[in-house]
Amino acid sequence: MGATSNSVKVDVKTTPRVRQNMVYLLVKQLRPHQWTKNLLVFAALLFSLHKVSPDVIGKSVLAFLLFCFVSGCVYILNDFVDIKNDRNHPEKQFRPMASGALPPALALAFGAFLLLGSLFSAYYFDRLFALVLLVYFVLNVAYSMKLKHVVILDVMIISAGFVLRAIGGSLMIQTPFTPWFLLCTMLLALFLAISKRRHELILLQQDKGTHRKVLDSYSSELLNQLNTIVTTMTIISYSLFTFTSGRTIHLMWTIPLVIFGIFRYLYLITVAGQGGSPEKVLLQDKPILITVFLYVVMVAGIIYVFEFK
Repeated sequence: MGATSNSVKVDVKTTPRVRQNMVYLLVKQLRPHQWTKNLLVFAALLFSLHKVSPDVIGKSVLAFLLFCFVSGCVYILNDFVDIKNDRNHPEKQFRPMASGALPPALALAFGAFLLLGSLFSAYYFDRLFALVLLVYFVLNVAYSMKLKHVVILDVMIISAGFVLRAIGGSLMIQTPFTPWFLLCTMLLALFLAISKRRHELILLQQDKGTHRKVLDSYSSELLNQLNTIVTTMTIISYSLFTFTSGRTIHLMWTIPLVIFGIFRYLYLITVAGQGGSPEKVLLQDKPILITVFLYVVMVAGIIYVFEFK
């Protein structure tokens, strides 16, 4: 009897810990460290400082959060689909579902609830933004289910996701986006996606096809050539954007920062062996962090000085 009583007491005391652990795992499953990708929704706000107001800032923050939640739902679905492959991956085997710590059924139920809540919230504030958010989710589901196995198209789908983020941020604050800006976004995202494939190819080596089938269709030579083409196009496109965007031509002073940022990332993926996780590079590499900070300050300062009236 005494043993039973002690057993009951232990269960009661550990229950809150179990619940807290599950909450932690659910949040971890949303991959908050990758939410830096969604900071792109603030680009429209950065280039529209002359229209800034508390309401506009609030809408931009909301757009960022909704993209974070929906992208988190995508990660849940993607990890569920890839759970077997992730268990054989040197890094991804520690993810909540792959490690067995988080029940897949609970993760999927949580993701469905979060997705519906996010879409309804987006629809309440702006229907077009809600449509972009829905297209973003559907596109990523198609990627997780099939398109990630199609060579070349896989990195283009990733790039399209970034373009949708930029469009969504513009729609939420009702700021027009220029074709040059969207082209720069697409090319820069392509550069990051190709660099990630290159990192995976080198990291996994002989086991590359086991983890990601599409890697069997890539080679280091091909990915290096694609990166050369894309980086060249990115620098040219951004340079043209600064001159033809309809904004002040003084944005051209930010071109050296963009070139340095791209060259620094190329150095990290080719010499330092990084690039598998762009968000980690963005948060951990000091030269890139400083470059991004200076870029934001320069753009804000140029627009404030030459466009505020």
